[in-house]
Amino acid sequence: RRGPEAVHFVQTALEPGAAVLLSLDWERRFDHMQQHSGQHLITAIADLMFGFKTTSWELGRQRSVIELDTPCVTAEQIEALERSVNEKIRERVPVTVRELAADDPEVETVRSRGLPDDHTGPVRVINIEGVDSNMCCGTHVSNLSDLQVIKLLGTEKGKKNKTNLVFLAGNRVLKSIEQSHNTEKALTSLLKNGPGEHVEAVKRLQSSVKLLQKWLFTHPCRKEGDSEFMNIIANEIGTEETLLFLTVGDEKEAGLFLLAGPVEAVENLGPRVAELLGGKGAGKRGRFQGKATKMSRRGEVEALLQEFVSHQRAET
Repeated sequence: RRGPEAVHFVQTALEPGAAVLLSLDWERRFDHMQQHSGQHLITAIADLMFGFKTTSWELGRQRSVIELDTPCVTAEQIEALERSVNEKIRERVPVTVRELAADDPEVETVRSRGLPDDHTGPVRVINIEGVDSNMCCGTHVSNLSDLQVIKLLGTEKGKKNKTNLVFLAGNRVLKSIEQSHNTEKALTSLLKNGPGEHVEAVKRLQSSVKLLQKWLFTHPCRKEGDSEFMNIIANEIGTEETLLFLTVGDEKEAGLFLLAGPVEAVENLGPRVAELLGGKGAGKRGRFQGKATKMSRRGEVEALLQEFVSHQRAET
């Protein structure tokens, strides 16, 4: 803007007097109107109910945020505030635009964060009948019923001693519900249960994954390699929570083996693995390694480890 005049930027120069066609993105404009009028309403009611002053706000692309001058807003206050603003929407309260002279005494009674230093001309005021009067140069709905509904999504930590209140208004609420419903349907299909059981199902899955990670074991065999090679692999994988079985050498006859993992598990399984492989070994601090003469029996070791892991799962 330049003073009281709005300035529009265009991609190419226009000749004075030339006819032009203006195309307005109404969906975007109406969305901004809903969010902006919604902010005015929330700001006014938050002040009236709790004395929370709005210090700034942000019109986001997905959601909007109002910065309140309070270190904390409780869940009960959010619920009461949301209920109150939606009551005003149902009351179909008119929203009007007025222009006051800068020296009009009424200007002093209007909610404002101050006028720009270069302001000249009338003062534009947005009036929500019986609720709020606020200086503003933005676009707004003509009736609170055009907002349809407001949903307060909760709060986030803001600057020092301030709280960010997150909200959706109008069509954004409908879009959010549609997205949530589509997600819910997808989860119902994947989890094979109803929406009311999704959280518990995911918790069970997380628990199972953690358990599998804890008792996962692997048993690769390479003909080339030595004890150092196996220990390097074990160090890279990390064996505090993972049961690891490695072998090197001939796939059928002699070779080397390493069992690594939780100390108690390795102490229990190490000698049994050595016996199955027809070998000898020793271990400490979660690692048991040795020489084997019957590498062809690796499948029996695998079965032993599988049985151990299954038993641990059942106990957990």
